[in-house]
Formats: sequence, C-alpha cells, structure tokens
Amino acid sequence: MNGGAPEVVLKARGRAISRAVDVAEIVRNRFITDVDIAGIDICTEEITSNEGANTNVSAIEIQLSK
Repeated sequence: MNGGAPEVVLKARGRAISRAVDVAEIVRNRFITDVDIAGIDICTEEITSNEGANTNVSAIEIQLSK
C-alpha cells in the first residue's frame, strides 16, 4: 500500500486464519491508519490428501483498501 497499491487481499486457510486477522488489525491500527476493511469472504475448501482422502478446510479473504 505504501507503493501505491489501492487494495491488498490477505488470504489464509486453516490454522493461519487467526494470523491473517491479526495482521489485518495490526496494519489497520498501527501502520496505515487510513486503511479500511473493504470486505471479508469466508468459505470451505475441499482438499484431497496424498492418500486420496478428502478434507474440508476453512478459508478467509480479507480485502484492505485505502
């Protein structure tokens, strides 16, 4: 965003979701205070493991914009 990008999208799956939320809040409150959360999308993705088993994993996308 300091380089001129009007929007940044943070994406995370599984256990990394809490880290992505923390990053969004730290950026918004400490580094770039004029950033707003433009949108939050959540979904469930189905992943096939090497053994062939299907597993559902939660995912999140956080859009930050100036």
